[in-house]
Amino acid sequence: SVALMKDYTELLGVNDRFQLAEMDKLINARNVSRIMESGVTVTDPQNTYIGDDVTVGCDTVIEPGCFIFGKTEIGKGCVIGPQTRLTDMKVGCGVSIANSVCVESEVQSGTNVGPFAYIRPNSKIGKNVKIGDFVEIKNSSIDDGTKVSHLTYVGDSDVGSKVNFGCGTVTVN
Repeated sequence: SVALMKDYTELLGVNDRFQLAEMDKLINARNVSRIMESGVTVTDPQNTYIGDDVTVGCDTVIEPGCFIFGKTEIGKGCVIGPQTRLTDMKVGCGVSIANSVCVESEVQSGTNVGPFAYIRPNSKIGKNVKIGDFVEIKNSSIDDGTKVSHLTYVGDSDVGSKVNFGCGTVTVN
């Protein structure tokens, strides 16, 4: 009897670090192709890393140097990157996240994050919010329309809607 393989890479072995890196490239290329086939633009597929469980809405653009892993869900019409890391994130539609790290949190529709922002676990960023440059949010809720423009730390806080944080503000506990 004869067996036919649709994809020979399924039979490749991993016996050393070089082969492991080659297998990672193959799996990543498959994941990038999967999201591109669903209507996502990946501007530099060889320098974009997408995990197995990531879902991305159509008309989203993912720029070079992005690492998107875990159970991250990205809505339609977003711009992610460049140089952005998302892990286990829920991202609404029309969101822009640039040069930032976002982990185990939610960013709702119409929000802009970055550059150089850090959204730490258990944060919920509302709709049409601005999280600017060198802003860190930890375990906090930021309600709709709020602006946290630059050089600010918001930790363990519940912030209402349409609040405007000045430069250098710190909230904790």
